[in-house]
Amino acid sequence: MRPIQAKDPSAVAPSPVTRLTASSDSSPRAKRPRRPDRPHQPDRPDPAGRADVRTAHGTKAPTSNGTGTGAGTGVHAADAVDADVAGAVGGALEQVLADRLARAGALDALFAAELAGRVARFTREGGKRTRSQLLWWSMRACGGGDGPTVAATLRIGAALELLQTCALVHDDLMDGSALRRGRPTLHADLRNRYAGSAPADRTARFGEASAVLAGDLALAWADDVVAETALGPAAAVVRRVWSDMRTEMVAGQFLDLQGQLTGSRSRPQALRAAHLKSALYSVQRPLALGAAMAGADGRTTRALCSAGRCVGMAFQLRDDLDDVFGDPHLTGKSCGDDIRNGKPTFLAALALARAEATADRPAMTVLERALGNEDLTPAGLDGVRDVLVRTGARQAVETKISRLAARGLRHFDGALPDSVAKARLRALLTAATASRATDDRPDRVRPAPAAPPEGSAAPETRR
Repeated sequence: MRPIQAKDPSAVAPSPVTRLTASSDSSPRAKRPRRPDRPHQPDRPDPAGRADVRTAHGTKAPTSNGTGTGAGTGVHAADAVDADVAGAVGGALEQVLADRLARAGALDALFAAELAGRVARFTREGGKRTRSQLLWWSMRACGGGDGPTVAATLRIGAALELLQTCALVHDDLMDGSALRRGRPTLHADLRNRYAGSAPADRTARFGEASAVLAGDLALAWADDVVAETALGPAAAVVRRVWSDMRTEMVAGQFLDLQGQLTGSRSRPQALRAAHLKSALYSVQRPLALGAAMAGADGRTTRALCSAGRCVGMAFQLRDDLDDVFGDPHLTGKSCGDDIRNGKPTFLAALALARAEATADRPAMTVLERALGNEDLTPAGLDGVRDVLVRTGARQAVETKISRLAARGLRHFDGALPDSVAKARLRALLTAATASRATDDRPDRVRPAPAAPPEGSAAPETRR
């Protein structure tokens, strides 16, 4: 399929800055462990900022020679990535991390091992690479696929993964979360690493401060990747979207924290914070970046952004439900953190409003005692679940998720011609709002379990 040509000049404005490249050959080189299922390849980062595209089995796909005229500029490189997008993004990410770790090691061995190494490991052990997959399939559905575009898109995908590391490390720190992806969060890991070397309060503070630095480092690396990638005519748009996305994340996180501090139960404010903190960054902006990489016209880009805005909000509302009803084995996080932290979620605000409207004093009492209670027990969390079901708040949020997802898919279906890439992108958008609950029946009232024995501790969710 031929690329959709840009009709809106603002969608593909020429870059106002000189094209930047990756580090020079004089930078320190990293040695990566050789995988037994892959043939030996040189480990030097590509000075032209190109991605080393590999399939799931390690076969190297053709790449551009940096001028747009290389042997790898045809459809074959894109086809190789199509077969394993997450793996190809992982390959690009490995190149970036190898270069950054080599630089960190040349700077200081302790810093490289204790902090930079943890940032790299956290990023490598990421989830399903959903944001970078949305980026890729948006680019493909909009008709992109030449060699330079493939290489640049994979590098931007790697940057998205590093930005996600920054967001998660800082979010876990602000929430005091103990688990992420089924493992100790980065600040908890560092606290545990130095346990016994100083008083507990000092090691805790060290873990927190180091996590701030780790998130900052991941953000710096992400920005470096974007700055060093040859983006061609898409440069101005990609960098503007990238800049907006970073600011939106910070604004949303601030509104979230401010709502926790003030005990806000405003539904509009909860939705606004969710929109800025997660919906834009998780879905809408990756779609916009992919459209920009392909040189999509203004109408197509606007339709994709509308789809992403709706699906992104549904995604965040689903995350709110999964925090309370989700299976920790599927979410990789402890249940009830939002309740214990007193987060101003739409779900909690709606439940309180419904309880007040019906003068349901028992429900109001349960919610008021639970929200912001760091010592909330499993039995107390079950009581919150019962209230969320009994007031109809869970069902109402489920309905809102369904409507938002359907509206988003209507925008999406009218944005692009049918293609395999469009179908893959649609499947990703649909999956983004799927439930990870232990019980998918939103109308079921869970029986409250027996009270835990005296002296038993609640799950470790906050220090």
